[in-house]
Amino acid sequence: MTRIIAGYAGSLTIAVPSAGTRPTSDRLREAIFSALEARDAIAGARVLDLYAGTGALGLESASRGAPHVTLVEKNPRAADACRKNANLIAAKAPRGSKPIILTAARAVHTFLETSGDQWDLVFIDPPYELGNDELLVALELLATQLSPDALIVIERSSRDPEPVWPTRLELDRRKDYGDTALYWLQPAAPFHPA
Repeated sequence: MTRIIAGYAGSLTIAVPSAGTRPTSDRLREAIFSALEARDAIAGARVLDLYAGTGALGLESASRGAPHVTLVEKNPRAADACRKNANLIAAKAPRGSKPIILTAARAVHTFLETSGDQWDLVFIDPPYELGNDELLVALELLATQLSPDALIVIERSSRDPEPVWPTRLELDRRKDYGDTALYWLQPAAPFHPA
């Protein structure tokens, strides 16, 4: 069972496809969102949830005040679950503050190649079998679509080597939670020669 932890849709149970997804545990989502709220990174943010699965990370953001969330998931069953879950969250929104929650049933690279949006907060929770080379391509495409203060939260297996980061992004921190490593990235500060 996967549920929204806090915000206006707190405790709402969301649909999880019977196969093909690995939802982020409540404990880990709680840690992620505590850190994000401490940085004041959710309210007003344009959120992108790549490899969305159930959409739990993006939808948690909507419940906590993000006005615009896009869920990207190519698996048809999971994309259907994202749409259903998005409708559940939107129905719980307080009058006058219904978020825009979009589901893109496409591959991440295809989405990023055609997206003209700018993102403030990005979740990347790919299948653990997705190679670091493929992740690097997605990050390079994403790097040009970030606001200056954007945050990217990446979930990977803690047993895997740390991915190579594109030059436009820099690692803010890494924290391990059992089998999961969370990487926090930001746009790299522009280089100004002396």
